[in-house]
Amino acid sequence: MARHLASVIAKQILRRSTNKTYSTSSNVPKGFLAVYIGETEKKRFVVPVSYLNEPAFQDLLSKAEEQFGFYHPMSGLTIPCGEDTFINITSSLSR
Repeated sequence: MARHLASVIAKQILRRSTNKTYSTSSNVPKGFLAVYIGETEKKRFVVPVSYLNEPAFQDLLSKAEEQFGFYHPMSGLTIPCGEDTFINITSSLSR
């Protein structure tokens, strides 16, 4: 259930961000999604959509939902964690 919920949340956020005229979604290859990472300064990462099924990534999505709801200031999926934390988590995920 949590996996399905995280997937639905990410899809809703991405759908809203791709409707913006200033979205950079065209720079994201098929099968990937752009996320913005950082607590103050945001850095853009492109990650495989398969990460949406990973429990560790779903925990990050839950934190994003708690902090931002469906409003993401970068007009894309924003995850409020440190860059080092994000890299450590995603480097252990399967692609």
